[in-house]
Amino acid sequence: MTNDLIRRLRQKLRAIPDYPKPGIMFQDITPILQDAALFQAVIDAMAEPFRRDGVTHVVGIEARGFILGGAIAEKLGAGFVPVRKPGKLPWETVEQSYELEYGADSLEAHVDAFPEGSRALIVDDVIATGGTALAAKDLATGLGASVAGWAFLLSIDALNGSARLNGAPVHTLIGA
Repeated sequence: MTNDLIRRLRQKLRAIPDYPKPGIMFQDITPILQDAALFQAVIDAMAEPFRRDGVTHVVGIEARGFILGGAIAEKLGAGFVPVRKPGKLPWETVEQSYELEYGADSLEAHVDAFPEGSRALIVDDVIATGGTALAAKDLATGLGASVAGWAFLLSIDALNGSARLNGAPVHTLIGA
C-alpha cells in the first residue's frame, strides 16, 4: 500500500460527531466509496495480503462490510457470506451476541454458510473495540470454517480492537 493511497483515504474520510450516539465520532466511508478509482484501490489493497491464503469465503459484516466484502470476494475468487443483524436472513440461522463501544448487539449467519474445509476472511469497514469482528469469527468457526484473517478499511486506534483479534492476520488500511 502506498503513501498516496493513505493520503487519498484521509482526504475522503468524513468524521461525523455524536453519531449514532453522543460521544461517538463516526467515520463515514461513503465519500471513499463514491470515488470509483479510490474504491477499486481500496478493494485491491484489502484483498492483496490474503491472495495466497486459500480464502474460500469472505464474511461481510452488515452493512458496509457487505459492500467491501462482496468486492473482495470477487477479487479473491471466493464465495460471500453475509453476517447480519437478527431476523434479516431468510433461512435457518445461528446467532452470536457481542458488546460494542456503545451497547450490545447480535449477528446471525445461515447454518449452512460454510462447507467443510472453508477458510474465511472477515471484512468490515471499521474496527473499533473488536466485538463485532470477534462475533463474526465465532459465527464462522462455530459453523466449521477456519479464519484466514481480518481486513478493515479503518481502525479506531484509541479503542485498540485489533489487539483482541488473535490467531490470524489483521490487515487495516488506515488508522484514525
